[in-house]
Amino acid sequence: MASNALPKPAHATSNMRLVGHSDQAGRCDGVQIMVHEGYAYIGHIFSKGFSIVDVRDASKPKVVKYIASPPNTWTLHLQAHDDLLLVVHNKDMFAQPELADEKNYYKGSVDHHAKEESSGRNWSAGMAVYDISKPEDPKQIGFMPVEGTGLHRLWYVGGRWAYASALLDGFSDYILITIDLKDPKKPKMAGKYWLPGMNVAAGEKANWPTKNGRFGLHHAIIHDDIAYCSWRDACLAVVDVKDKAKPKLIVHKSWAPPFGGGTHNALPLPDRNLLIVVDETVLDDQEDGFKPIWVFDNQVKSNPISISTFPQPSDKNYLKVGGHFGPHNVHENRPGSFVSSELIFATYQNAGLRVYDIKDQFRPKEIGAFVPPPPAKWVDPRPNRPIVLHSADVFVDKNALCYVTDFSAGLYIVEYKG
Repeated sequence: MASNALPKPAHATSNMRLVGHSDQAGRCDGVQIMVHEGYAYIGHIFSKGFSIVDVRDASKPKVVKYIASPPNTWTLHLQAHDDLLLVVHNKDMFAQPELADEKNYYKGSVDHHAKEESSGRNWSAGMAVYDISKPEDPKQIGFMPVEGTGLHRLWYVGGRWAYASALLDGFSDYILITIDLKDPKKPKMAGKYWLPGMNVAAGEKANWPTKNGRFGLHHAIIHDDIAYCSWRDACLAVVDVKDKAKPKLIVHKSWAPPFGGGTHNALPLPDRNLLIVVDETVLDDQEDGFKPIWVFDNQVKSNPISISTFPQPSDKNYLKVGGHFGPHNVHENRPGSFVSSELIFATYQNAGLRVYDIKDQFRPKEIGAFVPPPPAKWVDPRPNRPIVLHSADVFVDKNALCYVTDFSAGLYIVEYKG
């Protein structure tokens, strides 16, 4: 159901206006969001499934369906394009007792968290394909199983090929896979790419600069058969995927240390030969260090160079608020959505939604902000979590309406008026 009265924002600039809010029928937690044909598809991180919300009237969003995930399975990331919805199946990492302490999820490789229970593998691993020709009523038509933990995040903007991060048996962490959707009812894994040292089953040994980092792919964004891969604490890998069966490295760039890593997005702006690279803050109180949003010059694909960083929110001392203060995600300029090479929309966790002007790529500036109030209902089951905002993802439609998810605060729909 949607709330009748709009919550009063904790902070909003004159460029941002609250339009609508939904508690997602009590499942207030959300991670990735796709808006397609007037409906929002929201992957949950704690509520074991994904929801479909009618947002045709943005002032009155209404939940129309909830699709539960299989037991012990995450379906927190998804992609919608044309009449297809792709949804990851992955072991529910945060349901494991050792990961109640968030630090353990970001400390070293995660393959040991994927070990089978004594009774066998009790989760679903792979990718589900749904027909959304009736957008309010997805129907599953296909599934691609994998042997391992499963998939984390996808990239799909139509056509035959999809791309995903996958933790497969024998690898230390998530790697890049290509997926053939020639027959959406029978998707097939076509190729793999991993950084040297990740293929444990083949006897590879990592030569990482620190033992405490996560050297696994978060996800890739693809343009002109180049995959811009955010490889967490291994930072940026640029991969040629023209040959879907045999992707090959163009260049690997790492800046952790001295910076903290946690690279989460690498968004190409091809008309300006720029690359926006987001380093995600993953621990409370910036314990993992300062994580910026970078601007890279991408004129030479084999040598992207950092040229500036975005300013941090300065309207409040967000470190004192508690929880995560730092970037999480950016709107990724998907076909059919709001596409700009001058405006960047970013979620900043406890600092809400931020809008940046990068007309001058050497001097990015903040031009808009919307910070919701703290959650009215707490969904996160992990103990000792601070009850604060955690803005997770943002999708911006053609009308500059921003759809913002949160770990516990529900869906906010905000108009950018700039």
